[in-house]
Amino acid sequence: MRRVSEYVKITLAVLLVLASASLCALRLMKVQVVNTQAYTKREVVTTSYTQKIAATRGEIVDAAGETLVGNQVSYAVVIDEKTFPSKNQESNSILLQLSEILANADVEWEDSLPISMDAPYAFLPDSKQEELDAMKAKIKVNAYATAANCMEVLCESYEIDKSYTEEQRRRIAGIRYTMLDDDFSISNKFRLASGLNMDVVTEISELGLMLQGVSIEQIAERKILVGDVIPHELGSTGPIYAENAQEYLDKGYDLDAIVGNSGIEKAMEDELQGSDGVRTITFEDGIAVSDEITQPVNAGHTVRLTVDSEFQRGLQKILDDFLKNFHSINQKPELKNNVVNKGALVVIDVKTGAVLGEVTAPTYDLTEYAEHYEELLASDDDPLFNRATMGLYRPGSTFKTITATAGLNEGVIDGNTSFLCKKTYEFIDQKFSCTGRHGYISVSPALRVSCNSFFYELSRRLGIDRIAEYANDYGIGCNTGIETGDAAGYMATPEKYKELNIEWTVGQVLQAGIGNGETMVTPLQLACVAGTIANEGVRYEPYLVDSIWDYSQEECIARTEPTVVAQIHPRNEEVYEYIREGMVMASGNGFPAQYSLQNLGYRVAIKTGTPQVTKRVQDSVFLGFAPADDPQIAFAGIVEGGEYSKYMIRSILKLYEDVYGDMG
Repeated sequence: MRRVSEYVKITLAVLLVLASASLCALRLMKVQVVNTQAYTKREVVTTSYTQKIAATRGEIVDAAGETLVGNQVSYAVVIDEKTFPSKNQESNSILLQLSEILANADVEWEDSLPISMDAPYAFLPDSKQEELDAMKAKIKVNAYATAANCMEVLCESYEIDKSYTEEQRRRIAGIRYTMLDDDFSISNKFRLASGLNMDVVTEISELGLMLQGVSIEQIAERKILVGDVIPHELGSTGPIYAENAQEYLDKGYDLDAIVGNSGIEKAMEDELQGSDGVRTITFEDGIAVSDEITQPVNAGHTVRLTVDSEFQRGLQKILDDFLKNFHSINQKPELKNNVVNKGALVVIDVKTGAVLGEVTAPTYDLTEYAEHYEELLASDDDPLFNRATMGLYRPGSTFKTITATAGLNEGVIDGNTSFLCKKTYEFIDQKFSCTGRHGYISVSPALRVSCNSFFYELSRRLGIDRIAEYANDYGIGCNTGIETGDAAGYMATPEKYKELNIEWTVGQVLQAGIGNGETMVTPLQLACVAGTIANEGVRYEPYLVDSIWDYSQEECIARTEPTVVAQIHPRNEEVYEYIREGMVMASGNGFPAQYSLQNLGYRVAIKTGTPQVTKRVQDSVFLGFAPADDPQIAFAGIVEGGEYSKYMIRSILKLYEDVYGDMG
């Protein structure tokens, strides 16, 4: 019985094992066969993200192709969200370590949190309310939250442990907020700091495995290579400001883009900016499976200017030397105490309107602009002000060329019409003085000696409306159209006087006709007046941009075509002949031998002026062109509070020949 009982137990055990095995087999079959279709249908989760590849900004070069503003390779520390630790404690540790490396190397990092660096925390005094409101909205606190409240929320949100010192907590919170403010994400890497030296690059690179998500990237940073050539016109770059944000967004810019803020940098933004590329990263079930450039990056175009660096530097030296040595050539006792240190010169190509040179004094070096900005801004001499295109001055007797054009072209006078100059000109109950007693004098000799009486009488006969019409044709009171912008100035008219709240009297037409009264022009406008006379009534738009090239300057994409913006149609060929001859005569007046314009191998046409600024102060102005009989260049200049500016003309002409070749 005992053996039977044991046999039964063994049999039952075997049957139980077989039954279990059968169930397992059935289950396995179900998994392998019955559910095969279900497992096959299971989808892989695929996600793609894009990152911007910033385009290199185009360069700005002079007429000879010398780079004035370019780019230099720099190193930046960048944080990439796709590999940056998601746990706050780990990422906080990395941010702190980075900040300590940068601090030890005296490298500033990005921190846009508008809260003081030290406790007790306060909002930064120069923070605008809109900035504070935006910050509070981003970190989700109420509008009445204090700086301390904001710090507390940031520390809680990002788990910035209290084991850190207050300084460390503020560092981490500042970087965290800046990352939030910059929309840090897989699609948007965060640049913590740039301009790193090689010691910092090496230290961060060696810690690569410990600093997850952190990398060193090469970037192209804007670099002023030549700072003494038209610094006022080259301009600067910077971030997009709030007031212009929508304009740039509409053009497809990211808000963290660097754009031109002034000068050529701003005027030629569309050409210089280039187009960013796109890098696409694809993840499958959270694992990166591909990383490719899906849109190539295109560098910005190079902008070539009309200005030659050698000519520009020479022109600046001519102006600076004249101002420096003014009192050694001054022969007028009434000017001996004048401070004469401001002025401007402009030279343009008569046949095209291209600006060949444009200088102002005092000036500055663009390479030192950022470092000395506050000092430059505070200077009483205002070196940041571009007197060549923005300075407004009375034209004085240079305006007589315009009045002469109106008189000759309207038939009010001809080349032989003479008026009597008795040194004093009487009009109704007023008396106006002249520079001399010239007797009967016609238009060309009147331009030569700058006879006020002749032009008083001509102005009376013309009337202010006709004078103003021709002034407008010459560009007085109009923006010239130069790419970087300029002051329009204005013409003395009854309407302008009313606007300025000044009484217009009948005698004002006489003052307007000789360039006094409230007529204001820029040196660039005067150069354009000279160019228009040289072209016998054709006025070209001045320009600084000669052409657009690909980044490497191997292919020219576009060239600036000369543009005629106005034309005075002379009723006979003698109109400009008489004006030119009067200006040629003026080139022989009152020049010491070393400044003479008579032995250059060609004739020069000029007109000078000494407009009154106050009862005690006058400016010295000139305009002209050369050669008089086949004009190549037109020029103009101003010296504030001085005299003898015409003494610079010979040096300007000799400089042009040294750089561009003989004019004779």
